[in-house]
Formats: sequence, structure tokens, C-alpha cells
Amino acid sequence: MGQVLIIAVGGLVAVCAAALALAAPAAAQARSPRLTRAEATRLVLRHPTVASWLQRYRGRRLVKLASYRAQRGVWEVKVFSGAAGEIALGVVDDRSGRVLEAWSGPQVAWPIARGAIGGRQLNRPGLWLAFCAVFLLGLANRRPLTMRNLDLLVLLSFSVSLWYFNHGHVFASASLVYPPLAYLLVRCAWTTWNGRTGEAKPVWPVWLLVAATCFLVSFRAGLTLHSASVIDVGYAGVIGADRIDHGRAPYGNFPNEDNLPPCGPPDVEGTVHERVQPDGRCETANPFGDTYGPVTYESYLPGLWIFGWTGRWDRLPAVRFTSVVFDLLAILGLAAVGLRFGGPPLAATLAFAWAAYPFTQYAANSNTNDVLMPALLIWGFFVLTSDVGRGALAALAGWAKFAALIVAPLWASYPSFRRPRHALLFALGFFLATVACGWIVLLDGHPGHALHVFYERTISIQIHRRSPFSIWDWGQYHAGLPDLHVLQKALQGVLVVGALGVAFVPRRKSPLQLAALTAALLIGFQIVLTHWSLFYISWFFPFAALALLSGSSLSTRGRGDASRPQR
Repeated sequence: MGQVLIIAVGGLVAVCAAALALAAPAAAQARSPRLTRAEATRLVLRHPTVASWLQRYRGRRLVKLASYRAQRGVWEVKVFSGAAGEIALGVVDDRSGRVLEAWSGPQVAWPIARGAIGGRQLNRPGLWLAFCAVFLLGLANRRPLTMRNLDLLVLLSFSVSLWYFNHGHVFASASLVYPPLAYLLVRCAWTTWNGRTGEAKPVWPVWLLVAATCFLVSFRAGLTLHSASVIDVGYAGVIGADRIDHGRAPYGNFPNEDNLPPCGPPDVEGTVHERVQPDGRCETANPFGDTYGPVTYESYLPGLWIFGWTGRWDRLPAVRFTSVVFDLLAILGLAAVGLRFGGPPLAATLAFAWAAYPFTQYAANSNTNDVLMPALLIWGFFVLTSDVGRGALAALAGWAKFAALIVAPLWASYPSFRRPRHALLFALGFFLATVACGWIVLLDGHPGHALHVFYERTISIQIHRRSPFSIWDWGQYHAGLPDLHVLQKALQGVLVVGALGVAFVPRRKSPLQLAALTAALLIGFQIVLTHWSLFYISWFFPFAALALLSGSSLSTRGRGDASRPQR
């Protein structure tokens, strides 16, 4: 009986082996491409997206590389042009000959340039326009032809840039942000010079604004928690918090893919992003996420402690929770500022403005860290009369997003540069907050080396980064687009001079002038940035709202020794 069983098993193995041998040529034949390399290349070059972009390189030598991806059954075609590098990318289905993907220019290296990011719900035109309508109806003046209504329309006009961005038109999207940014800069500068703004009386009753704000807050939180996506910026926050929680500095210790064993499945392009890190943990790579200030990563610690982190780029509940907290901090801060400087009407107006403005929700819905910095500055404005408190919160905002450091000289000079005691107390608060949040930089190794790594991973990368999301760096494509680096450097110099100059002019500042100048500096900083994002609108929005919607409430109130402002 045993011999019969052995013979039967042996026969079964032989049959399976023969079947596999016969199937092998068929499988190999199935994997053989139907299209030739030249045919796949020709299909990509004829695609309208690629063909229109390649017109810019007419007369130049183009290098075309086509490779067959057997696992996916597609051809991947890349086009290169000298110093411009890779200028086009296409994916062709081998069986049907259909072009599945066609990217050109900035869309090749930047996946976020290929269409909408963030939550799909908010990017739907109906929901976006509903936010715009509520914002406009809740804050507009009953008389249509007023500066207030024009200001509100300009704030909403960034939606045109967003529409082009969502449809992958990067150059049109970037170009369209500068007119509204320039308008708001001029308006805030005029408010500073004039020392007052328009009528601040809300159209709706205070109780209705409060009720609408409460509904919007809950609706926004629901979108962020359930319908939003988490982009790499938010994912970086929980990674940095995890490193701090394990006694390591975030800088230089983020998960990467370089020569590390894979521990997850490949994506559609065959790339494995989950790798076993040097500490033995399987984590999804985010190698350039350690570019933010220490306060950013520290702010994700409560969410990490409550919800944990799997090491993967999954739903990341810790990040979603933190985004909602950032949003609430900003709304409550604006309500507190409004209550202090203008009573319940201004408190209701400012809180509603943030809750109804679609671009603040756009940042929250993508779970970025961009709301944290303005939230800290708002609370710094609330403690305006405390020089130490104002300095501490300015430092925390600056070490969350370095852009906030541009307002430090201005805030140090409030209410007047002629009183050095205020500047000294501001500097004391700034120093204490810097020490309190900055110690995590020194968690790894020698202080000199740690500070060098911090500089290289943050400030140096930010200074030298390339980006198509502004008009300043389009020369990198060598495609007949203007190279405006010289003009950018000149404007950056003007910004630095202006940031120092507003510490001395006006000689004596009212809270309104401080808010308007803060908005102007943050807007000016964004105008000269190489890498700009629609998320950044939330940086200046609260202070633009203070400057343009507060009326005369902030003109003379807020500091016991502040009399009528002087120009």
C-alpha cells in the first residue's frame, strides 16, 4: 500500500512539472509586448498634452527612452532635453495601445501638479461654492459698491487659481495668485497709513453668526476626520512626533527608501515605499519631511499619544485629530481677539470669517500643518499687552513655520520702538520659548553636529528648493518661459528692508496697524517665495480679516498706554 501511495504521489509531481513546463512558454509569450518600442514612443509623442509641451523644444535634441513593464503590461516612455532634464512622461497600455497617463513639464516631477489634492468632497464645485456663498453673504455690506465687499471678493478670487490647479494647469494657477496678493498687500498698507478701516457692523445678528459658526465648525471637523486625505506634510508631523517620543531628534531620522529591505507591496509603478528602517521597524518612507521647525513636530505629540502610529501612511487618526485641534485653536483665538478688542460683534465676525472661508478649510481638509503658525500668532495678538507673552508666542509660531520670523522685528517694536523695555521683554519671551521648544534639536549627538543637521534639513533645503508653483523658477524648464530670479532677489531685499523699517514706522502703532502690518509682511513673504501653495493663504488670512473687517475697534484699544496712532 505504501509503495502504491509513493508511486501515485510521484506521478502527480511529474504531471505538475510537465504542466508547468508546457505553461512556461505560453506565459513567456503572454509577457512579450505587442507594441514595439518605437510604436509606444510615437503614441506618447502624439498625445496632445505631450505634443503641445514639446513644441517649446522644437529644434533641440530630444532623448526618448521607452521601457516595457511586464508586470503591468504597459510601456513607460520618458523624454529628456539637455539641461531641462526629463520633460515628458507617458504610460501606454500594451494590449490596447491607449495612452493611460501623459504628463509634461512640472507634472513629471511633481505628482501634486497633476490635479486636485486634499479631500475630494471639498474639491467638488458645489461644496466649494457653498462655502464661498456663506462667507460672502455672512460678511458683505448691504450696499454692494463698498470696499468691504471688494475685499471679500478678492479673498475669494483665489478660487480661480484653485480651479486651474485642480485641472493640472500649474502655470496659469501660479500666475493668478499675484493680483489678489498684491491687492491685499496694498489694502493692508493703506489701512496702516490711514489708521482705520471701514464699517465693521455685521450684516447678520450676532446670535445668527454664532449659530452659523458652530454649525460650520462641526461640519469642517467632520470633513477633516472622515472625508479628507492626509498629504505628506501631515504625515511628516506624526513621524517627527514619533521620533521625539522615542528620544530622537526628527532631523536626519525620517524613514527613507535608500538600500533598505522592502516590507510592503509595490505601488502601481513597481516602487516599494515601505522599508525596514535602521531601528528594525517597517515604515512608509517620507525622506524630506524633516524640513519644518521643532514646534510643528511637538504639536503632534498629543495626537500620537492618544491614537498612536502604525508606521504606515494609512488613515493616520493622530494627524486628523491634530488638524482639528489646529483649526479650533485658530477659531477660538480669533473669537478671543474679537471679544477683547471689539466685543461680541467682532468676536462673532472673526470666528465666522475663519469658519466660512473655504481656504482655511482647504488647509485643514488636506491635513497640512499650515494652520498651526497663524493660530499661534493669533494668540500672540490676544496677549498683545504682555511683552513676554507676545515674544514667546511669536517664537513658537516662527519655530513652527519659519515664515513667521519675518514679523519678529515688528512685534518687538510694539507699541513704540522708543521704549526699549518692551523690546527687551519681548526678546526675553522669545528666547525662553526658543529654549523650551528647541531642545529636541540636541537629542542626537554633539550640539554642533545636531545644529548643522538641523540647518541642512530645514533652512538650507527651503532656500535651495526648486518649484514650479510660483513665477520665479520657471526658467528651470528651459522652455521659453521667463527667468525672473533677478527680480525675485530684488523683491526679497525690499521685503527685508520693509520688515526692519516697519519696526520704526509708524513710530507708535495701534493694534489695528500691528494687525495690518503683520498681514502685509506675511503676504509680502509669500509673494517672493519660490515654492508657494494655496495652503499658505491661511497664514495671513486672520490678520487680513482683522485689518479689513474690524472697523475702528482696533484703532486705539488694546494697550493701556496707546493713544491715537501716529503716522
